[in-house]
Order: sequence, then structure tokens, then C-alpha cells
Amino acid sequence: MTEVLVPLAPGCEELEAVTIMDLMVRAGIQVTSVGLDDQVVTCSRGTRIKPSTSIDQVMDKSFDMVVLPGGLPGANHLRDDPRVQAILQKHAAENKYIGALCAAPIALAQAGVLKGKTVTAFPGSMDETDVSGINLKDTVIEVDGKVITSRGPGTAMDFVLTLIELLEGKAKRNQVEQALVRP
Repeated sequence: MTEVLVPLAPGCEELEAVTIMDLMVRAGIQVTSVGLDDQVVTCSRGTRIKPSTSIDQVMDKSFDMVVLPGGLPGANHLRDDPRVQAILQKHAAENKYIGALCAAPIALAQAGVLKGKTVTAFPGSMDETDVSGINLKDTVIEVDGKVITSRGPGTAMDFVLTLIELLEGKAKRNQVEQALVRP
């Protein structure tokens, strides 16, 4: 079974976090959500999410994909946490998929996994990040090898459907999307 890791940090964007986890589960993907500690995560709009476990419990595990929801200050916490950085670097070295939404590409930049990549992010979120060697675009979704990025809460569903297609194929994406009754 395909396994995806979703790190959740205080101040993450709940629409993105829940969309990632919900659609992945609908696709039959095993989702492990982790908090940076063993507490319930309070999201940017006050929604509280109880992660499956803490990040310390998965440090030695490899996943098929790691997906970071954005939101502030959540993306800053992901960027600044050495354990998140280690997981991102490990998965990049193993040539595994890594996805980041909204402001979360700042964590990928900090981990050094965006060099030479074409990416997108929430407008202005990368302004204080060293983007040398990164091709930053204003597109909805960018897929560059094993790195997938997207713009924000409004693009979350298309982003996750793209991730599902990469992991499970177009037929599974279409099955999940059809059940959502999207226009």
C-alpha cells in the first residue's frame, strides 16, 4: 500500500491539511499525519487536528511521498524544524516524491531540494527565501521530477488530485475526482 507522510505544524492551513489527508484516504493511500510534538495541532484559523503520531516516531521510516500543507506560521515551523528538514533531505536523496502547497515550499528551499527545480508557491511567500537556482513560477501547479508544488488553499484539490495521479495512476485520480462531483 502506498504510504504518505503529512507533517502538521501549529498554524498550518487547515483547508490544505484536511484536503491532502481526505483525498489521499479516498484514493486508498495510507496517510500518516505527524505533529512536531505529541499535542493537538491548532491550525491557522483555529481548527484543531489530532495527528496520527509525533514526528519523532517516524524519523527512521521512508514513505512514498511527503506532503507539506502551507499556511503561516505553519510553513515557518516546518522550515525551521531540523527533523522535518532531515526527512525532506532523506526522501529527496531516495528520489521519493515531495509535495508542498502554499507557503510550504519555503521548507523545501531550506532543505535544499529545490535547486534546479521549477516550482510555484503562494504569492510573496518566497520573498525572504534564497531562490537562487530555483525557477519560481506563478502557475497553479508545478511538477518537476519528484517535486510537486502548488499555490494555495484554492488550488489544494487540484494539487492533491495530481499527487494521487502520480502515486496511483490516472484511473484512480478520475475515480476520486468523479466521486467529488466537481464541475
